[in-house]
Parts: sequence; C-alpha cells; structure tokens
Amino acid sequence: MEDTISELRAPEAGVLTDAAVAPDAPQGGKDGRSAESAGTSALPPEELDRLAADIVAALKTVYDPEIPADIYELGLIYKVDIDDNRDITVEMTLTAPGCPVAGEMPGWVEAAVSTVQGVNSVTVNMTFDPPWDQSRMSDEARLALNMF
Repeated sequence: MEDTISELRAPEAGVLTDAAVAPDAPQGGKDGRSAESAGTSALPPEELDRLAADIVAALKTVYDPEIPADIYELGLIYKVDIDDNRDITVEMTLTAPGCPVAGEMPGWVEAAVSTVQGVNSVTVNMTFDPPWDQSRMSDEARLALNMF
C-alpha cells in the first residue's frame, strides 16, 4: 500500500497531510495533519511521520537561485508519495514553465530527498497542472520576498 503526503498551499499557510487531497481541499488540523488517511501502510505511523518531517526538511534546503525562499515554502511541491518500500515520488512544479533551472531543479530535489535516512529511491515528476501562482506561498516565503 502507498501512503500519500500531499503538501497544500493556501494564501495563509502550508499544510502537510497524510491523505491524498486536491490542492484546493480544506486544510487539516492544528498540527497540519488531516484526520483522513490514505490507507493502511506496512510502515509504522511513527516512521511515516519521521520520513515526512525529514523529507520536508530536505525540500527546504532546495532554493530557486533567483528567489530567496525555498521551494517548499514557495509552494512548488504539490505531492509526496511514500510507498511501503520507502520509494519516494515527488510531484512538483516551477514558478514558470520557462524557468532557467527547469532542467536542473528536479535533480536538486532528488539529491536532497535522497539524503533522508531510510529513503530507498526518489522519483521527481514535473507538472504544470495546476499552474503555480503566488497564493501557494507560505507566510514565511511572503515575508522573505517582502510581499505583505
């Protein structure tokens, strides 16, 4: 069975949930977790939580060279799937399809997530549906970019 961790961006906050949800779905609880579950996993919940937290931390080390905010806070990460073998699939976008680092950024994401202890393999898929817009940025990114 595969667990899905979907990263959501709304104008006010980012939410990490262990349910598969659409980017415009309602946000989870106070701790950012949804009450829904994607299903049963062979991985213990504690390990899934640790992997999720470590993957987010790894994603926060990747920056768009032209923007002083990490790709997670910018809302470029749409979804992260963790399967029972600890194979990770990241679905992400770019701020614009013609981004100068479009060919390099998936490799940076793969390299960063690959450093997480326990991760078996990493696949990064690019999508432009839905297109990225500034409403996906967290307050942290808005503050870094003086967009308040």
